[in-house]
Amino acid sequence: MERIIEYTIPEPSDGLRIEQYLRRLGYSSQNLTQLKKMPQSILVNSVWSYLRTVLHTGDILTVHIQETASSPNIPPVELPLCIVYEDEDILVVNKPAGMPIHPSLNNYKNSLANALMYYYTRQGKPFIFRCTNRLDRDTSGLTVIAKHMVSSGILSGMAARHEIEREYLAVVRGNVTPPSGTINAPIGRTGSSLIERKVDYDHGEYALTHYRTVKEKNGHSLVSLILETGRTHQIRVHMKHLGFPLIGDYLYNPDMEHIRRQALHSYRLAFRHPITGQHMEFTADMPEDMQKIF
Repeated sequence: MERIIEYTIPEPSDGLRIEQYLRRLGYSSQNLTQLKKMPQSILVNSVWSYLRTVLHTGDILTVHIQETASSPNIPPVELPLCIVYEDEDILVVNKPAGMPIHPSLNNYKNSLANALMYYYTRQGKPFIFRCTNRLDRDTSGLTVIAKHMVSSGILSGMAARHEIEREYLAVVRGNVTPPSGTINAPIGRTGSSLIERKVDYDHGEYALTHYRTVKEKNGHSLVSLILETGRTHQIRVHMKHLGFPLIGDYLYNPDMEHIRRQALHSYRLAFRHPITGQHMEFTADMPEDMQKIF
């Protein structure tokens, strides 16, 4: 991917070195190191410059990102792909249930990465797969992908600071009690399992989930959940801990009467655009297998 970004230096940034200015915008140390290796990647008023160059009010700083390689070991495969939003920096996709995010030994050619590699290969563009909010294979819904190293670095920093708001919808059996609240329970591994997790107050990592009941129907509850941390299986483990595990969850609650996968959908994403700073917000309706329960 090739991307040219221009910044007009405001008065409060007068006297900063380029590296200082870019770090304040969220560029990572790795971003700056990579830019140093790219030819003519940093220009001030159209003149090639070092990162230690001092900026002045009104200067035009140009960052020229040049990525010519693609992610290795991700074969392009034509698969269903629902793109909700795309610009030069990010891509928001509504992922179907049953599609892994990354290729693996048993899912080498049916992942979101395969689908996107095909999408960009058809356009004749190199593509490095960088997914910011990863979803389990059987969780449907919105995920944001960075299209180049800078947007990836800035989004990763935002995610680490909990600046990306993620709202999920889940279906559980029964009426959730209390109907809303916050689950603050650390999560750790279950025994020697590489996959399964549990609430572990002695050795688990801090995990916080806010929830509220949206609707009750047919003996089930539709629950909205907002994550403040992103632990593996956080919603699935926290709702089980509350006493209302997700239906269809083969790992934590194999209640398959109405659905054959965990009834979990990434419904809403809200964040600041990594390059423009504009507020971005996206929603995706629940898929049919969850809608039919309500």
